[in-house]
Amino acid sequence: MEVKDRILQAAEVLFMRNGIRSISMDDIATHLAISKKTLYKWFENKDQIVLGVMTQHLAMAQSQCSKLASHAGNAVEEMLNVSQWADQQFGDIHPSIFHDLRKYYPTTWALFEAHRNTFILNQITRNLRRGIAEGLFRADLDVEVLARLNLAQIEMAFDPQLYPAGQFTPMRVSRVFDEHFLLGVATLKGHKLINEYRHVTEEE
Repeated sequence: MEVKDRILQAAEVLFMRNGIRSISMDDIATHLAISKKTLYKWFENKDQIVLGVMTQHLAMAQSQCSKLASHAGNAVEEMLNVSQWADQQFGDIHPSIFHDLRKYYPTTWALFEAHRNTFILNQITRNLRRGIAEGLFRADLDVEVLARLNLAQIEMAFDPQLYPAGQFTPMRVSRVFDEHFLLGVATLKGHKLINEYRHVTEEE
């Protein structure tokens, strides 16, 4: 692995664990057991590292989400698989990540917003339309409104005003959001399929 990739990989681990704002160039160099001179040879400043980490992370996320969607047998399975994958991602994310990006790293935040408002929104919209076509999601859904609601829930899970970090983890909030959303859009046929995947038996 090239030094540059090792730096980005290490930085991502530190950012996810501790938040972005609290990690310095010294911390990254120490974590890698390299000199700051070596670090600055590859990156002029921390802003470049944050941007590099986000660029790599979003490329990985797009590849993984596209793969999960293409391998899913139906829209319910797709949404459940993507939600499970997102849970794994959120489980390692420090609650301050979105706040740090928005306030201190505008270029990287703009990159994330572009990813969210294009790729993620398109994935949600396509999944809802797929579910309607398969008879698993209600035909009367306002897809454009609901897709943006689902999109907004990503950031809401990290909002300390709504869900203080001491009481809630992003993973817990995200799981509740995803389950509530999926059950809300599903038809009776969809509900039965959801219960099959979750191994749940409900009284009629």
